[in-house]
Amino acid sequence: MLKALSFSEGGEVLNDAPWITMQPHAERNIYTDSQIENGQSGIIGNSEAIRAVLQQISVVAPTDSSVLIQGETGTGKELFARAIHDLSRRRSAPLVTLNCAAIPAGLLESELFGHERGAFTGAVTQRIGRFEMANGGTLFLDEIGDMALDLQVKLLRVLQEQAFERVGSARTSRVNVRIVAATNRDLSQMVDQKEFRADLFYRLSVFPVSLPALRDRPEDIPGLARHFIAKYAERMNKRIEHIPSAIMEAMLAYDWPGNVRQLQNFVEHGVIVSQGTVFQPPLSQLQTRKGQLPRSAKTLEDATREHILETLAETKGVVGGKHGAAARLGVARTTLLSKMQRLGITPALDELAARNSNDEALNSLA
Repeated sequence: MLKALSFSEGGEVLNDAPWITMQPHAERNIYTDSQIENGQSGIIGNSEAIRAVLQQISVVAPTDSSVLIQGETGTGKELFARAIHDLSRRRSAPLVTLNCAAIPAGLLESELFGHERGAFTGAVTQRIGRFEMANGGTLFLDEIGDMALDLQVKLLRVLQEQAFERVGSARTSRVNVRIVAATNRDLSQMVDQKEFRADLFYRLSVFPVSLPALRDRPEDIPGLARHFIAKYAERMNKRIEHIPSAIMEAMLAYDWPGNVRQLQNFVEHGVIVSQGTVFQPPLSQLQTRKGQLPRSAKTLEDATREHILETLAETKGVVGGKHGAAARLGVARTTLLSKMQRLGITPALDELAARNSNDEALNSLA
């Protein structure tokens, strides 16, 4: 009889065994808002990092303030934008999306504001833009960092005045649109390099939200994997009930440079090639990238402990305060102290403080 490797709500391993049984989305932590059904958004995770982001979203969503979502490629920026819209008063109005990097620069203005017939070659009919489509709702501008400087000026005007002109028209149109923008680029650095307008950056980042990379929340990997397995198994009319612990360990040890999107693609491929009820993806896909040293397999507890220690090292052992480890990890100071005690980090913290004290003494002598 096969034993199960199950996971508690907090992501801790409860009992070790060669199998992980598929359980129906036990680790989802989507919303507590009654208007959003569990799983509807696609946001899956119960880590402290995801909880912190969802808390931020619950605070800003009911307002009409602009939100800037920042995160690496594949972290699910559009899902979080949809979550903001779904929890807002605009939920019954459209959520319109536009990837600024996917539209040629010469056509992006027309996509945003629309155009009149004959405004340019090929404009054989009048067309409304994304702002008019989103009137009363939310406009999600993905990859905002790829927008040309001249168009940024026009976007800023719409944000400030909710007014614009279609290409080829002198008539001003007015809309009521909330903007949620996203980027995987460092906009503040682009501002310093004169590649992005400072005034637009400040207007967009009224409420910035930073999404964690998957490698920074490994405790969410089991729940995400089970969700994607269930999704693709149903789509392919397969029945997959078990994940070998060796497979899960490999997924936990990998750094996932492509984040959740890469994990999703890995799982889809694994479901395609798996035979029977056991998930058997080719682990060769998880080989480290060229030039990287492989990460050793570790438990969820090991990964959490290592992440906390790295953060404490960055803050020189400071736990609380504006620049302390708790703030960086997005958790309450008392929560972090409790977790540190449970993981046996207190002695390591004392050692770190002593080392920092010695370093300061040596510096003063020098």
